[in-house]
Formats: sequence, structure tokens, C-alpha cells
Amino acid sequence: MPLKFPESMDECVYFTRRADGAGKTMCWVFREKCPKCGKALMSKPVDEKKGTVKIRAKEYVCSACGHTEEKEAYEGNLTANIAYTCPKCKHQAETQVPFKRKSVEGVKAIVFNCQKCGERLLVTKKMKAPKNKGEKAEPEIGDDE
Repeated sequence: MPLKFPESMDECVYFTRRADGAGKTMCWVFREKCPKCGKALMSKPVDEKKGTVKIRAKEYVCSACGHTEEKEAYEGNLTANIAYTCPKCKHQAETQVPFKRKSVEGVKAIVFNCQKCGERLLVTKKMKAPKNKGEKAEPEIGDDE
């Protein structure tokens, strides 16, 4: 069954489109409905004074009933949808994996394998490149996750 593509970025918790030489990856994670009322999609809280979304918020809030859920608990239940072209074998496919970032070669990434050749593919956090074995990973400024 083909994956459902988002119609708007308002539907997504996370969206990225990457190109790595011959390979391409598009990854998106849909927001879920409130587990308490089921009416509205959970989202990060809005700053009352500025009227903008709090970017580094530690929780998600339902706009209909006000139910709050911790960021780790909420994002732990989400599924990442990935449409990709493998850079090794040029196979085009779609897959779904849990939306959990793992540390791989010093970089936080969503990890999945090519369905044809089994090549390990990464959707890295904040466009970071994996480190070489002899290279020491330095923290990025403003990297809090």
C-alpha cells in the first residue's frame, strides 16, 4: 500500500527532503490526534504574547481540550514515513519505521535499510554528516537534543 503524502506542513511533526549523490530521501512524520478527546491534532504550545509556536517546547498540547503530553512520550509513539532511492542499488521504495533517532557514528539519525540490497541508510539530524572513526564529535551550538 503506498504511503500517504502530507498535503500541508501543518500535518507534520517532522519533514525533510535530502539528496545524497545518487540517493534521495524524503521523510515525514504525521501529527497524531489527541488521545484524550480525539478531536484535534496534538501540537507544540503557542506563546500567548507573541502568538508563535514554542520551538523548543518539552510537551505537546491538544488545542481542543488542553491535554498535555511529554515530548518523549508523544514522539515515541509516532511513525516515520520514508520514500527513498538507494544510492547503492538505485532501488526506489517506501517504508515506515518508528520515529526514534539513534546515535550512529556520532550523529543522531533515523535508521532504515534498503528493501532490495540491505544497505543501511540514515536520515541524519540537522543535516549533520557522520564522523570518521578517528575524528572526535564536537557538539553543535544550540544542539539540545
